[in-house]
Amino acid sequence: MVFLGSKPIGYQCLQYLLEKKDALGLEIVAVRTRMRKEFGAVGNDLAGLAAQYDIPLLSSLDELPECDIIYSVQHHELLKAAHIQKAKRIAVNLHLAPLPEYRGCNQFSFAIMDEATEFGATLHAIDTRIDHGDVLFEQRFSVPENCWVNDLYELTFSAALSLFRESLKPLLDGDYKRTPQSELARFRSTSLHFREEIGALKQIDLGKGAALVQKTIRATYMPGFEPPYLLIDGKKVHFSLENEAHGGN
Repeated sequence: MVFLGSKPIGYQCLQYLLEKKDALGLEIVAVRTRMRKEFGAVGNDLAGLAAQYDIPLLSSLDELPECDIIYSVQHHELLKAAHIQKAKRIAVNLHLAPLPEYRGCNQFSFAIMDEATEFGATLHAIDTRIDHGDVLFEQRFSVPENCWVNDLYELTFSAALSLFRESLKPLLDGDYKRTPQSELARFRSTSLHFREEIGALKQIDLGKGAALVQKTIRATYMPGFEPPYLLIDGKKVHFSLENEAHGGN
C-alpha cells in the first residue's frame, strides 16, 4: 500500500495501519504528505511517523511506485490517471462527508448552511474527478440541532476513523461492492464545493436577518482558521466568541 494523507485524521489512520500491518499482512511502501500548521505538530506529523518505520517519503505523485492499493486520507492533490494506474487493485479515498451530497472542500460549513439533518464519512474509489468515484463503504449519523462547524467536524472525525478501521480488512480482502455515485444521486442530493468558496461565505451581511447571520457564524467559526467577519469601510472586523467551548450554544 501507498498512503497519501495529512491532518490529524490522516495521522491516526496511518498510525493504525502501522500498528496493524503485521496482523493484516500489509506493507506500507511509501507515504506522501504535507504538514498542516493550523492543526499543530502533535498528532499531525505524518512524515515523522513514517520516518519511525523507515518508510520512504514521496516528494511528488510522479514518484508513486507500483503497488496493490493507494489509500488517500485528506491528501491535498488530485490524482491523474497515470497515478491511479499505479495501484494494481484499487485507489481509494476516505472522504469526511456523505457522497454524493458533499463533494469537495469545506463540507461541514455547507452542510450547516443547508440545514442538513444527516452527515457522515465515505470510502470511495478514486477517479480523475473530485470525490467522484464509486462508493465502497459509508457511515452516517444525525446532525445535532444548532450544530457548530467544529462540533460537526469532531463527529465526522470519529465516524471516519471508525469507518476506516471497520472497512480496512474487507478492502484488503476485496470484499466490497462498488456503487456509482450516479446511482445514489437518484435519491440523494449532490453538490461540489471548492476551497475558495469559504471566503465569501465568511463575510456576514447583517441585513439578511438574525437567523441567517447566526447560522452563518455557526457554519464558519472554527478555532485555528479565520473567523467570520463584517466588512466595514473596506476593513474586516472579525467575530469572536467569549467562550469557544460553546457546546453548540
